[in-house]
This record gives sequence, structure tokens and C-alpha cells, in this order.
Amino acid sequence: MTADTTTDVFEEHRPLLTGVAYRMLGRVADAEDVVQDAWLRWSRADREQVREPRAYLVRITTRLAIDRLRQVQARGEAYVGPWLPEPCVTDFGDTVPDTADRALLADSVSLAVLVVLESLSPLERAVFVLREAFGYPYAEIATLLDRGEAAVRQLAGRARRHVEERRPRYEVDPAQRRDLTERFLAAAAEGDLAGLMSLLAPDARLVADSGGKAKAPVRILHSADKVGRFIAGVAGKGAPDLSFRGIEVNGGRAVLILSGDKPDSVFQVDVADGRITTVYIIRNPDKLRSLAAH
Repeated sequence: MTADTTTDVFEEHRPLLTGVAYRMLGRVADAEDVVQDAWLRWSRADREQVREPRAYLVRITTRLAIDRLRQVQARGEAYVGPWLPEPCVTDFGDTVPDTADRALLADSVSLAVLVVLESLSPLERAVFVLREAFGYPYAEIATLLDRGEAAVRQLAGRARRHVEERRPRYEVDPAQRRDLTERFLAAAAEGDLAGLMSLLAPDARLVADSGGKAKAPVRILHSADKVGRFIAGVAGKGAPDLSFRGIEVNGGRAVLILSGDKPDSVFQVDVADGRITTVYIIRNPDKLRSLAAH
């Protein structure tokens, strides 16, 4: 296998590897590091002995991501305030033409699901991602992870039950989410508390991730009244150089808020029955770096 062929094979599978690593880690920079490490191992491997490059590369990437997760858990680092995944720009384009497949991929990378995955063990998370997001057969997952198929099925069942118990139980209509996002932002910009309240479900939540590095609530806000008053209050103190840009992150419509030309925050909502159920705000500057080009 020539150097050019080696690179071409890896680049062909890079989107898949990045997708696996990001869903495993919830962090764009960590996922990119893992994929780079996978490239180094691929470039040094005896590729004449590799009969299935795709399986080989997914195995390397998955194991590297598991190791990274275990290191993070071992360090036991305290995070200031609620934790949300690093926002990832998602644009499936024409690569996923089927509506059902698009919905599956979007759901597997949503903020709500990735928050739940954070509470799984590294092995449970690997099995769930490979099975639920990418449709790998149990036997193939067992081979990738050097586990028995029965053990993999048990891990998958445990992970699936955990996720189903905690994930939102509703289908998200992309058009409705876009409409509610735009109306919510318009009401916020005008300081229209009544307008905000009309869009929020009674038990709406606001989850803000700043990591202690930007101003944001350090606890989740519960109830439409608290969420609406917080948003209206923040909007009333908005900086004059703020601008807004529509963007798709984690499989759904979002808004990138810029201060000058620098990312200030990402805003996204979950909706159900025509109301906003959760408002996500990501303000940790470390998690916004990858959005600078968008």
C-alpha cells in the first residue's frame, strides 16, 4: 500500500471515525486528538495484514476514546456548574439522504442524549454509540472491543435502558424548533417577558454551561417563570456589539451569538407539543473555539 493510498483510505473513513470519537467523548478537540492518534497508528501499522481497513480504524478509534474517557474519570475533575457537550457543527448534506437515518444520526448527537451518555461507563458508551448511532451488529462490536457477544448484548441493554429512562420522550419537529427558536430570540431581544412565557412549557428548564469561565447560572433553572425572567433580564443588559447567526449544531437548529467577531455563546432549545421545554446556553469559551470559523 503506497503512502498516497494509505492517506486516501484514512481520509475516506475520517468522518466516521470523528463521529464515533465525538459521540464517545462529547468534546470536539478530544475527538480530533483521538482521530489524529488513530492516524499515527494506522500510518505505522503493517497494512498488508489489514483485511478490513474500516473495521481496523473503528477499533483503534473506539479503544483510544475509551482510554481517554477512563483518564478523564480517573482524574475526577470537578466542573463548575452544569456540563454540556462541546457544540459540534452538523451538516449531513447529501451523505445521509434517508429521513429516518438523518433523524437517527441527529438524535444520537443531540445535547440531551450526549448529556445522558456522559453518565455511562466507557464500555457502555462505546457499545451504545456503535450499536445505536452506527448500527453495528453485536458480533462485530464484540470483535471490535475484544468482548464476548453475550457480554456486549448485556452492556447494550443496560446502556439503552439508562438512556431511555433519561432522554426526552418526544419527537422533535425541525421546522417547529426553528420557528420557536426565532420567536424566542425576538421576544428576548425586545425584553418581552409575556412573549417569552407564552413560548415556554410550564416546567421548562434552562441549562447553562460556562465552566466558571463566563457569566451564567451555576444551577439549572426550573419553571417557565424563572427561565423567562432570567432571559429577559440578560437580554436587557445585552452588549451593543452582539450579533446573531443561525447555525446547525448537534443535529438541530441553534444560534451562535457573537461579540464582535468572537463567539460569545451558543443557544439551542428542545421543544415538545409546541412549547420550549429546555433552553441550552453554552458559554464556556473553551467549548466555542471550534465555532470561530462559522
